[in-house]
Amino acid sequence: MSNLKGKYAIVGAGETPVGKLGGHSTLALHQWSIKNALEDAGLRPQDVDGLLTNQPTDDPRRSYAVEVAHAVGIKPTYLTDLALGGATPIAMVQHAAMAIEAGLANTVVCVHARVRASKALIPTRAEVRDGEEDYEEPYGLIGAIATHAFAASRHMYEFGTTSEQLGAIAIATRKHACLNANATMRKPITLEDHQNSRWIVEPLHLLDCSLNSDGGGAVIVTSAERARSMKNRPVYILGMGIHSPHATLAEAPTITTLGGKVSSTRAYEMAGLGPKDMQFAEIYDCFTITTLITLEDYGFCPKGEGGRWVEGGRIELGGELPVNTHGGLLSQAHIEGMLHVVEGVKQLQGGKVEPERQVKDAKVGIVSGHGGSLNTHATLILGNEIP
Repeated sequence: MSNLKGKYAIVGAGETPVGKLGGHSTLALHQWSIKNALEDAGLRPQDVDGLLTNQPTDDPRRSYAVEVAHAVGIKPTYLTDLALGGATPIAMVQHAAMAIEAGLANTVVCVHARVRASKALIPTRAEVRDGEEDYEEPYGLIGAIATHAFAASRHMYEFGTTSEQLGAIAIATRKHACLNANATMRKPITLEDHQNSRWIVEPLHLLDCSLNSDGGGAVIVTSAERARSMKNRPVYILGMGIHSPHATLAEAPTITTLGGKVSSTRAYEMAGLGPKDMQFAEIYDCFTITTLITLEDYGFCPKGEGGRWVEGGRIELGGELPVNTHGGLLSQAHIEGMLHVVEGVKQLQGGKVEPERQVKDAKVGIVSGHGGSLNTHATLILGNEIP
């Protein structure tokens, strides 16, 4: 797949307001996201012939991509919905590029929305299961917070990582959210605030955990050739990768190195770039430990040194590697990583974010997605030039 480098580009990105919206169905948020992305790209629904979306966990249903496409006036020649947890949005972009490469579509919308902060207009009719509940929940391993707390405990045991170092990630992310008009949490926090926030599952505090959010986002993918004649500066897909090292936590050979190591290696190889070439990183941050492990797996620092590496403002705007310049899942909104992709696109288009959080002279950045019981990872390298 190395021949896909720079052949496809993102030409539009949009997001809805986020937080606790109330009164909006998941479908309405999908429509809103697509409308904003189309307006950003200067396109109409009839200019699009492909659509990829998530399967809504709040209201599972059949053929959801069909419903979304026709609700917004798209007559697709390629469509499906994906369910890879937080790896889904990046997987959508990868599938869009591959579909265009295969001649199945010319221009594809990738959209992800969810209703999690407010009560869904239509009650859930079926429980969405991961498959390992019967083997884990009777022993107290309940939910994503518990599985990620295991990873945090193990990282602390193996490498001496501290809660205060995880706090540095939460503080940096909140600083960036304070600069984002479309962020849920815009009150600065201190390390003392982090340490005094209540335990959720030890060693993770409340401020180590991402938000429950309503909202959505969308990006539009087309060929690089078409992109050059469109409204916005193209953001080229330079590299991509995906990896699933295990299915359940019990099967994992390690929980301090995850799928990001292989996934990022494949993306770097496709792009012909490395960690030192990245000017910013939008890292999936369902919990602070996820950010820390991913930064190590992506080669920004040696394994086990992530705790020390994130201290001292290194991951803040103006630092060596600005991370989650929009506020991330921790402080902007939890839309399973779609807003990480949207932010990466905006940073590279220039002039699309508040000046205070624009990465200076940004030309290339990396975006991560992380799903399930630490079991799936996807990587995207984006640039506004083709090296």
